[in-house]
Amino acid sequence: MNQPAVVVADRVSKTFMPGNVAVHALRGVSFTIERGDFVAIMGSSGSGKSTLMNIMGCLDVPTRGRYLLDGVDIRLMEESDLALVRNRKLGFVFQSFNLIPRTSSIRNVELPLVYAGLKPKERRARALEALRTVGLENRMEHLPSELSGGQQQRVAIARAMVTDPAILLADEPTGNLDSKSTSEVLDILEGLNAQGRTIVIITHEPDVAERAKRVLRLADGRLSEDRRLSPLAGPRPRVPHTDLGRVPA
Repeated sequence: MNQPAVVVADRVSKTFMPGNVAVHALRGVSFTIERGDFVAIMGSSGSGKSTLMNIMGCLDVPTRGRYLLDGVDIRLMEESDLALVRNRKLGFVFQSFNLIPRTSSIRNVELPLVYAGLKPKERRARALEALRTVGLENRMEHLPSELSGGQQQRVAIARAMVTDPAILLADEPTGNLDSKSTSEVLDILEGLNAQGRTIVIITHEPDVAERAKRVLRLADGRLSEDRRLSPLAGPRPRVPHTDLGRVPA
């Protein structure tokens, strides 16, 4: 049976009312992201990319239109169910890393699994596997303050992927990194994508976007460009981890 597209944005619009004047952040944006793609979303300040990221991350819902994540229409979900979706179907990577300062690397990576209710032994095994994937198993007991910026972002990537999410959503993940660390982080994201993971990266840097397979560009709340940089390979089957529980449809 064919699996649904990971992301379907169908005429998504978002309007804010900070006062008596409506602000149209998104105006009828439509696109589909298939399983195993690597997409960069670009746009200048005020283009709507932050609003789109919040909707894609199930932190907000469209004013009009539909947003489906892994076949689920998020408008139809209660907030408690959206919290489950964020924990189990989405992996977040942020510009500022967002690691817990006085907590070791491996415990930072375990955190989403704590919220998911996994037992300590399973949490530790999966967190260690994720740290191995980003090349930091030898830093598992280090605090964030004992790691470089690039290493902290690699820990954050391990934390994002430990739940085996449907999509890895990275918001300006190289914005605080030097060129060497940027290249290392992008190499890791490319490697994860080669394993079949779906990745969406929000960036304003053209050289970062060029590492993706597809570029979507926003301007004034509309999709102004949809450019394929490299072919989308067929989805590779991956053996899933222990089920974290069913997300309500």
